[in-house]
Amino acid sequence: MSLAAVEIGERSSFRLRRAGNDRLLIAAAIALPCLALLIFFVFPLTMMLWRSLVADDGSIGFANYLALLRTPGILKATLNSLTLGIATTAVCLILGFVQAYAMTRTSVPGARIVSAVLALPMLAPSLVLGLGLIFLLGRNGLISGMLGKRIDIYGFPGLLIADVLYALPQAVLILKAALSHADARYYDAAEVMGAGRWRQFVDITLPNVKFGLLSAGFVVFTVTITDFGNAAVIGGDYAVLATEIYNQVTGQMKFGIGAAVGLLLLAPTGLAVYIERVAAQRQFGGGSEGAVPPQQSFVPARDIPLSIVTGLSTLSVLAVIGVVVYASFMRLWPYRLSFTLKHYDITLSGGYAPLWTSLLVSLFAAGLGTLLLFALVYGLRRLPSWPAKIVYLVAVMPVGVPGLVLGLSYIFAFNIAGSPLSVLYGSTLLLALCNFYHYHTQGFLTMVTGMRAVPPALEEAATCLGSGAAQVLANVIVPVMSPTLVSVFFFLFMRSMVTLSAVIFLVTPSLGIAAVSVMRLDEAGFVSQAAAFSTCIMAVVCAAALVMQLSLKWLAARSGRR
Repeated sequence: MSLAAVEIGERSSFRLRRAGNDRLLIAAAIALPCLALLIFFVFPLTMMLWRSLVADDGSIGFANYLALLRTPGILKATLNSLTLGIATTAVCLILGFVQAYAMTRTSVPGARIVSAVLALPMLAPSLVLGLGLIFLLGRNGLISGMLGKRIDIYGFPGLLIADVLYALPQAVLILKAALSHADARYYDAAEVMGAGRWRQFVDITLPNVKFGLLSAGFVVFTVTITDFGNAAVIGGDYAVLATEIYNQVTGQMKFGIGAAVGLLLLAPTGLAVYIERVAAQRQFGGGSEGAVPPQQSFVPARDIPLSIVTGLSTLSVLAVIGVVVYASFMRLWPYRLSFTLKHYDITLSGGYAPLWTSLLVSLFAAGLGTLLLFALVYGLRRLPSWPAKIVYLVAVMPVGVPGLVLGLSYIFAFNIAGSPLSVLYGSTLLLALCNFYHYHTQGFLTMVTGMRAVPPALEEAATCLGSGAAQVLANVIVPVMSPTLVSVFFFLFMRSMVTLSAVIFLVTPSLGIAAVSVMRLDEAGFVSQAAAFSTCIMAVVCAAALVMQLSLKWLAARSGRR
């Protein structure tokens, strides 16, 4: 056999091996994330549905749902949740629109400061807002002391304020995005035709942002009726569905009724998420690529009132969170306001061990979650259309499942005697997976957007030059997607650090979480220690946000040098 024939055979063999390796890589990228999604999302929810049909005597049927109707307080908790959700949504839409409009369409000063302050509630456990309101407006609060009047902040009023402050940043982000898609040419045409500013606002601005308002409204509604932290801290006797699930499971050990309440809570949030997704697609799917953004201008009659409202709401957020940090350094709140570090010497509720556990859990959730999401999106890019649509649909479903419901479903799925999956129960890995799948949809959609930024022509060029799938992945896709990978990693890390509802059912006496420790300290009456622990959590998350920003700037600078 000639040397040329041998070389041709070796090249052919090499191409076959590489093609086989490429197929194996793509198959693994699709199979592993999909299998994990089935085990850690679909399977737990299926088990919760099944458990809701199993009565205490072992019979199968709707006994738990009938018992739920007869359970005192369920109807009231449902009505309370709906009332609170609607009221919070209405307030957030008004305030959110005012702030988003002020930051995108006017010359209101300090827009960056406003954005930074509004991000603070997303960097802290939700119960921190309830804790801050108690320090300000509670029976021994600063404002109560100055007024010389005992304010009853517990119940609906406190929950409404806390939930508004918690959900407002998300409403502002959505509405800012909606307002940024406007086209100045419509306003110019309207002005030529003699339409005044108010007429332009009513006929152009509001119609163009209607789907953004709808999207923001359902996000706020979902966040409100599923929040557990604020309800646990400042809810008082105002029962809501989130606290009702917790009481049924942990207080009365009625797991079947708890599963039924969980499914009851799943229904309105699922509907809200579906409507929100449709609204978001319509809002951002029809923009013109040649749109000219409106110019910011200063109109005193409009901008001064907007500045006042924006300033007051921003100061409210800053005051509520700032007073928690302030109180953590005061010797005896609110009677001896001298500086001390004694509250940071925490020995109760496991000391600082839950904080280190939260760090470990968050690193697991961020690292493993980023890898799984990247693999899933990479595999979807190479799937045929119809199976890709099915996987995509399942991948976005977690956004409709409240954290409290997902955490409860993990009990039914992973706390089964004799099951091979039961070895995960009570482990940091299971907590990390629960946190990851709680925020799976947000990370997935971000990763999809990043993958769309990879030029197909660049992949094709690398393939034509002889690169295999692994080389294209390492040399083309990963470099282009580096900012997205960094963003998703830190998003999952920060959300995992502050989440409470998703893990409240999964903590054990030997495995605590930082946000749960804050709740335990507050329940025991150690509010200053709870404030100190909250401050530690916020410090970690703020440090992570700073590292993320520096990393993104470094990647941008590195990309610019290439």
